[in-house]
Amino acid sequence: MTGLQIGGYVAWLGLLLWFFPREFWPKFKGEKDYQHWVSASVVVLFLLWSLRAGLTDGLQVHFLGLTLLALCHGWRIAGLIGAVPMLLLMVFGLLPVTDGGLYGLTNVILPTMFSYAFFLFTYRFFTRHLFVYIFLAAFMNGALTMVVHMLVSAGWIFLAGEYSWTYIVENYLVLMPLLLFPEALLNGMAITLLVVYKPEWVRTFHDRDYLSR
Repeated sequence: MTGLQIGGYVAWLGLLLWFFPREFWPKFKGEKDYQHWVSASVVVLFLLWSLRAGLTDGLQVHFLGLTLLALCHGWRIAGLIGAVPMLLLMVFGLLPVTDGGLYGLTNVILPTMFSYAFFLFTYRFFTRHLFVYIFLAAFMNGALTMVVHMLVSAGWIFLAGEYSWTYIVENYLVLMPLLLFPEALLNGMAITLLVVYKPEWVRTFHDRDYLSR
């Protein structure tokens, strides 16, 4: 393993341990509905991350679903849940073990933190309305989170020395415009369905904030 890969594991595990959600295990252990919800989140993420496409090896892209995860669970629990499908990718040989730390950092932790921070920004500075939540906190947030993910991933690949920055831009970042709307639509539609039919599953959504007014 290179120094960059070791540093990725140190940073990823350090953030997971430092921000470990102590409320997660008691809730997961005591509520069967929550167990099913967490398990469903893991399965959906694994399927999304397994479906990859790209112009060259090592520069594949896939949908994230992390905005949905962050809005439903909060960013700390989302980061913990996101570690499970990442480990499954390594078990099935879809992700090199040596890249696990950097993948967890750039594909889970940092995008999830950004997504939750953007939700807090909309909560603080915009009118608390259902459509604001759906279109800004979910739809636009999903697109911006994809931008953050691809930029930090491109930075990791460049620092690893595998490809030049020009090659990364022409074969990886060039795909960004094609992914923004589908990623936004995926998160926006999923959140819309959840706040209508299962609002109790969305941790960041409260009727008194977005509907009572």
